Amino acid sequence: MTELGASVIVPRPSTGRTFTTQRRVRLADVDPEGRCRLDALARYAQDVARDDAADSGIADPMNWVVRRTMIEVEAEPVFEEPVELTTWCSGYGSRWAERRTDIRGEAGGRVEAVALWVRIDGRTGRPVRLSDEFFGIYGEACDGRRVSARLSLPSRPPDGAEKRRWELRFSDLDVLGHVNNAAQWATIEEALDMVGVSRRGMRAELEHAGSLERGGEVTLSWVAADGGVDTWLMSGDVPGNAVRVRPLR
Repeated sequence: MTELGASVIVPRPSTGRTFTTQRRVRLADVDPEGRCRLDALARYAQDVARDDAADSGIADPMNWVVRRTMIEVEAEPVFEEPVELTTWCSGYGSRWAERRTDIRGEAGGRVEAVALWVRIDGRTGRPVRLSDEFFGIYGEACDGRRVSARLSLPSRPPDGAEKRRWELRFSDLDVLGHVNNAAQWATIEEALDMVGVSRRGMRAELEHAGSLERGGEVTLSWVAADGGVDTWLMSGDVPGNAVRVRPLR
């Protein structure tokens, strides 16, 4: 059976490759209350994925782009809290792979993340098939679990959604010239603040319907829903991302 990628929090495998590193929650990662923001958590997961790929020796470790991410915050890490990050490959398709990340803080921070990454050709930017090298490194941890790369969230805001212009900054761009995945999570923090939703215990899903480029007019739309919020980034009339945030319990 093939599951929707980055939609299930699977447990850590008993065999196969896992990668663990440590870091500390720093000043630029937290909000005025000292809790680690969603965009910082997305960056942590992105960074440990890159560190794992580089450590594994796989060819072209940078040639991956994020398609979909889900983050479950059971207890947010806080300012100056040391955290341990463990990541592994939890599923695969023909041209993509799912990556799970556990974030555990010494003071009780507990976050689960899962992301679907698409393998791309560094010259053309087009998806390419996973290699035998990939399966030699990560296949055992997957244990044959297959996932799809389809999207599940509405790509456009409904009529009546609140909206405002969203200014893209030069510092939001990465080496691919795109608005970085982690930078796009900042819009969720903005929407949560505007609707007054509690950040205690939440599940946030973000899907990339298309790449966002600096230069066009980008709009952030949002709708409060079911104790959380739905958001969209649109570049003109072209979908950029879609987000759903709900209470975890």
